[in-house]
Amino acid sequence: MTSNSPFPPVDEAGSGRLAALLERAAAGRDSQVWSDLWTELYHNGSLDVSHPLVLPALTDMAEGDDADTAASALHLAGALLVQADQRHETRELRDRRAPEVARLLAAAHRWRRVTGDRDGYCYLLEAVLNLEGDISWGEDLVWGLVSEEYELECPDEDCSEVLWVVIGERGFFSTSEDHALSDDAETLPLHPAAPDALDGLGRRLHGLALADGHEDVAHALTHAFGEATCPRCGRRCSVVGQVIARSG
Repeated sequence: MTSNSPFPPVDEAGSGRLAALLERAAAGRDSQVWSDLWTELYHNGSLDVSHPLVLPALTDMAEGDDADTAASALHLAGALLVQADQRHETRELRDRRAPEVARLLAAAHRWRRVTGDRDGYCYLLEAVLNLEGDISWGEDLVWGLVSEEYELECPDEDCSEVLWVVIGERGFFSTSEDHALSDDAETLPLHPAAPDALDGLGRRLHGLALADGHEDVAHALTHAFGEATCPRCGRRCSVVGQVIARSG
């Protein structure tokens, strides 16, 4: 019997499962398959991108016409590459698969420009950062934008209070862990960065969000790249600085 599979035939049981999952994902009609695919690729505490089927299949999906499938493929591909960088402490795999990474990055930018959903847009920004590979904390930065809060720690060694930095519909403030969900929580306003004072990554992401019509994301980014105040000791600290410290 001749197979119509777009993926090369494989003999090993694990490779066969992976090929089947990639086919299901490419079909775009199976909401469970992405969870199954992440599980299949998760080994020894990290994601495994070494199988030759994975990046080509995800690249083809990212370049397709289905927005949800493309977004899921880009999210997974970016995470796989960052995990490979961290696991091997080298960009060898990223460099070896440079043509596919370039295609994935181009697709991420294409979808970024046309995505109207706020959270979907944030995840595409994360994919861009992961595919570029210049930082290792893009996931943590975007997690806070999507969940509209960061769980951080006061950098003062004599304090080390857990900080909840809230960015979104509930307001823009810092509070302590003990009162994070309380109606009478003590809150202190955040100190956002002035848009024209942003530099580096903050300036770039803020500019992209504005250009793409996501003013709410741009506004949230000024707070993520601004400062929060510890309610216990009164120290002000960089929000993104503590995101980096916590992710490291």
